[in-house]
Amino acid sequence: MEAAMKNICLVAFLVILGVAQFDGANGAGECGKSNPDTVAWKLAPCAAAAQDENAAVSSKCCSQVKSIGQNPSCLCAVMLSNTAKISGVKPEVALTIPKRCNIPDRPVGYKCGGYTLP
Repeated sequence: MEAAMKNICLVAFLVILGVAQFDGANGAGECGKSNPDTVAWKLAPCAAAAQDENAAVSSKCCSQVKSIGQNPSCLCAVMLSNTAKISGVKPEVALTIPKRCNIPDRPVGYKCGGYTLP
């Protein structure tokens, strides 16, 4: 009986976890099926550059920004995500990274929250 109750609790927990992860019928958001907080971890090489406009931007950071920046709404969501905030990212500085990486096809003038990509 005790084992059966544990199994029922485990199944209930998994159902609740599954429902919490469900994003709707197609699961698509700003970053497709990925959560912006999850995608933000890909920008870890940009941590210093996202806090100080005078900090050097690594090639690894530029590569990740260029990849994510192909979808401007995802890049915006990532730079304004809870993960970015907790990491000490300053949005007004983070949004200058595409320009500092000299990405030619960056989303210039794209509105990102209360900020505009330069």
